[in-house]
Amino acid sequence: MMKKYLLFFTLLAGLSTLRAQHQTSLYDSTLVLMEESGLSHAVRHERIRMDDAKGCRDNTTLRIDYDPLSAYVEFRQVIVHRHATGRVEVLIDKENDGTVYDYVAPARLIYWGASQKMVQVGHLDPGDELEYTTYRKGFTYALLGDREDDSRYIPPMRGHFYDIVPFWSKHPVQRRVYRLTLPRSKQLQYAVYNDPKGRVTVESEQHGDLMTYTFSSTDILPLALEPRTLANNDIEPKLLLSTAPDWQSKSVWFYGVNEDYGSFTPTAEVQAKVDELLRNAHTEQDSIAILTHWVADNIRYCGISMGEGEGYTLHNADMNFTDRCGVCKDKAGMLVTMLRAAGFNAYAAMTMAHERIDPIPADQFNHSVCAVQRRDGHFEMLDPTWVPNTRELWSSAEQQQGYLIGLPDGATLQYTPLSAPENHYIRIDATSKLDPAGTLSGTVTVTAEGQSDSRIRSIFNSAQSQWRNNLELELLRIAPQAEITAVEHTDPDSYLSQPVRITYRYRIPRYAVVDGNTAVFIPLSARKLFARAMPHLFFNTEAELRTQPFADACSRVVEIHEKVSLPAVYKQLHFPMVEGVADPAASFGCRYWMDGDTLLFDASVMLGKRVYEAHEWPMFRQVVQNQRLLATTPVILSK
Repeated sequence: MMKKYLLFFTLLAGLSTLRAQHQTSLYDSTLVLMEESGLSHAVRHERIRMDDAKGCRDNTTLRIDYDPLSAYVEFRQVIVHRHATGRVEVLIDKENDGTVYDYVAPARLIYWGASQKMVQVGHLDPGDELEYTTYRKGFTYALLGDREDDSRYIPPMRGHFYDIVPFWSKHPVQRRVYRLTLPRSKQLQYAVYNDPKGRVTVESEQHGDLMTYTFSSTDILPLALEPRTLANNDIEPKLLLSTAPDWQSKSVWFYGVNEDYGSFTPTAEVQAKVDELLRNAHTEQDSIAILTHWVADNIRYCGISMGEGEGYTLHNADMNFTDRCGVCKDKAGMLVTMLRAAGFNAYAAMTMAHERIDPIPADQFNHSVCAVQRRDGHFEMLDPTWVPNTRELWSSAEQQQGYLIGLPDGATLQYTPLSAPENHYIRIDATSKLDPAGTLSGTVTVTAEGQSDSRIRSIFNSAQSQWRNNLELELLRIAPQAEITAVEHTDPDSYLSQPVRITYRYRIPRYAVVDGNTAVFIPLSARKLFARAMPHLFFNTEAELRTQPFADACSRVVEIHEKVSLPAVYKQLHFPMVEGVADPAASFGCRYWMDGDTLLFDASVMLGKRVYEAHEWPMFRQVVQNQRLLATTPVILSK
């Protein structure tokens, strides 16, 4: 009987695993034809099998996202193959136009007029297969104004083509094919990344004046992603293709397209504002910081479609200064303009936030920033989009990130360096007194800098009437019975003047267990106060080893110091035993010691980067587990 139960549960587990795959792509092909001008025509043909009810629900509507300013799309074929009856239902083909809905796409913060074409497939049953063919011409970014001919679909870097093709999927794919045909005169560069087993194959053949490249892979299965891993494109197979010769040519083009448009010409109003802001600036760094933070704090993030100029072209200064809004490229453009008005050599740059840029010069960018040339000739990177209310000019949440500056003579792809963890410290200093009844009273002060400062300062992002309540909740979260007698803090609006500093004066009844011979408690400073500034504490550390790289929010240092006056002199001290860690990627140290009737406690955490390799996980994990252990394990003092 026991064997029958085991077999039954094994079958259930297997069924559960199968049902977790909601759909399977039987084949997925994309055929692309590139013209001499760079205009591309892409036909995609996919056939999907529904594996369970969720797969059926997910495919009741087919949807194509596109930007009408730069792309044309259409459904050429939609067919349902019924599993139960063998019937074939044709919804759209050459003889049947069907009903295709064309709506403005849902939007939040960026209102550029993106659209969606949709076909209502209707009810599907497990086993049914959905087959569709789509056609697209154009490119991803909108640059040109309204035109009636195909010139509106030619990419902004005219005569060139690029694509980023994932050979990974969130559901099983039995076969995926990507085929590109282009003029022989085009020098195509391509590479497959993150494919150590060589599962993606390539074939090439010549047809007169055309070259065809075919890339294919079979039996693509969804990768089981480990917690806090990197973007799929950084760890799973992807294909990059580009006819651009190198990054220098891309840099020259990006510089030219914005200079030709006049993106950085300051108006009289902009010049007057720059002169006003820099009236009290004393150094080169003063001027750069003042202008960066003015743009960060005064140009709100909201993208409005303005027709010509969207995409790679940065809106001009008059638009940005008048509207006081825009997306990253408009904030970067405003800063470039203001820096030039102040006499600096400043340029727009492109980057890829939280995803790796690989060597093939495809457009691997999703974010625009600014580069200013200092007097000694080196470039300093600035990001007004990511530093509102932050004591940085370039967000260190973007360390280890690729970027390309648009320069008249071209630039190479570069990467931002590591930011020293000391630049992002959080310090907790506590002085307290424990009385014979177990009541703990004293003060605790939290200070921070860099990204840690920004995370702690976020407590003031709510209405001012909520500040006191939010501050008290930080302490009450770890000691609900605490009586907070005072809270003092630096001015949140003067964040550039000094790092954030918050001081609590408190009294916590019944905090410790104290009797005639012993005292048992956890130092207050060890109990993850302001954990919002220590995101490493929220990592899942169950796995001893990893196979995938992982990312934290930023490098950081945590320093904790506490001095506790005790109700008596204790001779024996028992404290949590932790394993020390000393590595450039992550380190941890702590100590408890007695000085007469005083207990002293120190702890330090150092996390050295944002992006870690899989082999660095054991050190990182040990650091996190050590700090958690201190937060939950009491010290025991005995006479």
